[in-house]
Amino acid sequence: VEEGPSPVLTTEERHFIGSLAADAIRNMGYVGAGTIEFLYEKGKFYFMEMNTRIQVEHPVTEMITGVDLIAEQIKVANGEQLSWKLEDIVSRGHAIECRIYAEDAATGFLPSLGRIHRFYNPAGPGIRLDSGVESGDEVSMYYDPILAKLVSHGPDRRSAIQRMRQALDDTVVLGVTTNIDFMKDVLDHQEFRNGNLHIDFIEQYLPDWRPP
Repeated sequence: VEEGPSPVLTTEERHFIGSLAADAIRNMGYVGAGTIEFLYEKGKFYFMEMNTRIQVEHPVTEMITGVDLIAEQIKVANGEQLSWKLEDIVSRGHAIECRIYAEDAATGFLPSLGRIHRFYNPAGPGIRLDSGVESGDEVSMYYDPILAKLVSHGPDRRSAIQRMRQALDDTVVLGVTTNIDFMKDVLDHQEFRNGNLHIDFIEQYLPDWRPP
C-alpha cells in the first residue's frame, strides 16, 4: 500500500525532504525519471536508496499532481523539455495505491501460480487500474506476481480510503490466491486510518493474519 501525501509529514518537512532530493539529483547531473527514497522517524530523515527509473507507485503522484510522468519521461529521453515548471506543480487531494499480487498473505506472501479464470476490474469516481493481465492469462513462476495497481483519489485521505475500500470489494480475481482480503484488513485497521504508519505495521498489528 502506497499513498500520498504522507500522513506523517508536515508541509515544512515535505518541502525540506523534496529539496534534499532535488539537490542530490542536481549535484549528480542526473537526467531522467528517478526516485530518492528516505526512511523517516521522529522528525529525522535517513537516505535509503535511489532508483534510476520510474517507480511502480508513480500513479499516486500522477493522481495528486495531474502530471503524466511516463509521458514526461519519454519527452526527456527524446531530448525535449518538460512541459511544466516546478512552481506549476500543485498537490490536490489524496491518493492511495494497492498492489494486487498473486500471492498468499497467510503463508508469508508466497506467490500463487495458475490460470486467472476471471478478472473483474473495478470502476468508479477517482478509481484507476493499471494492469497487465486479464481473464485467461497464466501466472507463471518466471515473473513478479503483481497483477495490477489499483489507485484511488479523493479530496482527502478519508475519502481516498473509502473509495479504495469499495474498489477492493469490487475487484474479483478467480483462479489464483491474491492479497486483496489482506489489503482490506490493512485499510480497515484503526491505526492505518489514524495514519500511525511504520515499517513494523504488519508485524505489530497483523502478524497472524488469516483470510475470512
